Amino acid sequence: MGETLLEWKEFNLAIVGAASALAGLVIVATSVNITDIVKSRTLTARLGSAIAALVVALVVAALGLMPGITATWFGLLILILTAILLVFQVQTMRLLATDRDLHNRAHWEKSLLGLLPIAAYAASGVLGLAAAPAMYYLAATGAIIAIMASIIISWVALVEVLR
Repeated sequence: MGETLLEWKEFNLAIVGAASALAGLVIVATSVNITDIVKSRTLTARLGSAIAALVVALVVAALGLMPGITATWFGLLILILTAILLVFQVQTMRLLATDRDLHNRAHWEKSLLGLLPIAAYAASGVLGLAAAPAMYYLAATGAIIAIMASIIISWVALVEVLR
């Protein structure tokens, strides 16, 4: 894995920086309206899933920077992180689908966006267990999608709290 992972060093450094900065911004932006946000289980769940996706993108990229990590360990750790992220996303989807507020219930389909990075990470983890080089591209895709999805989900949630 050594040389192949070295090729991803710059990308992983960029993702670590971007994901950590964005997670901090979402938390700060959320704190401005925290009183209104905590009144809604669905808003807190959606924002929690968005932050979790950013944290997973950060951790996957940080793992890619670890010296000496093998493809198998990288893949296994990605699968563990994917399972944790899936728990957040399924909980969010369940809350949205069963919410008494029909307006919130209409948002559960939109939360499917949060499954896209999970699918990419899961595929990356499986390929990592097989030491297939394509794992890096799927991990990168998962991180990019996680960042995009988190920004969209966070923006929508923060706008909704002011409506």
